[in-house]
Amino acid sequence: MHKIFVIGVADSQLSTSQEMLLQGCALIVGAQRYAELVTGFSDRYVKITPLDGALAALRNALPHGNVAVLASGDPLFFGIGRKLLDEFPEQKIDFIPALSSVQRACALFRIPWDDATITSLHGRAAAHLPGLLLGHGKHLLLTDATNSPDRIASQLLDYLTLIGETELPRTIKMLVAENMSLASEKIFHGSLAEATKKRFSTLNIICLLIPGLPACPSYRFGLTEDLLHHSRGLITKNEVRAATLHRLCLPDTGVLWDVGAGSGSLSIEAARANPKLTVYAVEQKEAELENIKNNIVKFRCFNIVPVPGRAPEALAELPDPQRVFIGGSSGALPAIVLTVAARLALGGILVINGVVDKTVQAAPELMRGNGFNVSTSTVQVSRTDSGGNTKDFNPITIMTGTR
Repeated sequence: MHKIFVIGVADSQLSTSQEMLLQGCALIVGAQRYAELVTGFSDRYVKITPLDGALAALRNALPHGNVAVLASGDPLFFGIGRKLLDEFPEQKIDFIPALSSVQRACALFRIPWDDATITSLHGRAAAHLPGLLLGHGKHLLLTDATNSPDRIASQLLDYLTLIGETELPRTIKMLVAENMSLASEKIFHGSLAEATKKRFSTLNIICLLIPGLPACPSYRFGLTEDLLHHSRGLITKNEVRAATLHRLCLPDTGVLWDVGAGSGSLSIEAARANPKLTVYAVEQKEAELENIKNNIVKFRCFNIVPVPGRAPEALAELPDPQRVFIGGSSGALPAIVLTVAARLALGGILVINGVVDKTVQAAPELMRGNGFNVSTSTVQVSRTDSGGNTKDFNPITIMTGTR
């Protein structure tokens, strides 16, 4: 049975054993930059791009002899190995890994990497890149031509400026290893601002070193009103917030619109419980926007994007959501529900909270008229303190629309 040998390359030349293995192969597939390593086999060398063509060439050659694929570092670490296992029986594939690019980069950076978060940005269009990157103290990034170090640094700085965070722009360190094992190898150490002024090779790995902020509650769910920045007590009560989040049934990833976000208490709790979720907190009042930003910084909820403006106009440029919560509409509820109905993903959930009778009566009909199945729950909160004093709050009706 003929084999596919997937050979990891980590140096500027092939080893003797690697060359001997290639001599017995009918076809060799690899990136353009590896062509100079196999000049003695140029008649058998096929570029790996376009990938579909390279895979077809492998299938055609495999019945007639062994074939080889040259890959960077460890082919099973964010590499071609996963794709080959999807396309060919695993019994036909032998992997011969070299040091991974992350191992080599961290050796050059002189930092341990067993405590790092590792993310590949190859071909990835993150809805909100700062939310993906800023939640970890040490983050290693495999980049591509679009997600270059200077562009990543610019996005991080723009977001930190938006939320009014002044400490992290000064203290985050970016390390970049370029063209590892090549004559043009370079190492960059610097701030985000310094990185924005440089241009980097497309062959690079980034390490972000992000210092800690003042401690905040370590639990992900159960924030109380006294912990959050808010204006004059205008905040969703703890019990109502918990019931609302339950009805939203938040996914691990995706987009949540929090429309009429107020102080952002629901956004904060949602973002903390689901750190890979991107939350857009839409609010038109400047004082409440400042509360949202202060809460983002306090709780390190960098997966929240504050959006100034009035819905539905402020929703136009946002990514389509999987979940929507409407806590306030400023009289524009019909237009907001119409917009949500047009943009909400299939299987998505819309939740509207109502206090006044007008909203409680109108919202379910608006949702039904726009194709939602609707259910309602009414929450009455009554609190008794340690001194035996009881306070009753206005009932809240939670209206849930599903598709």
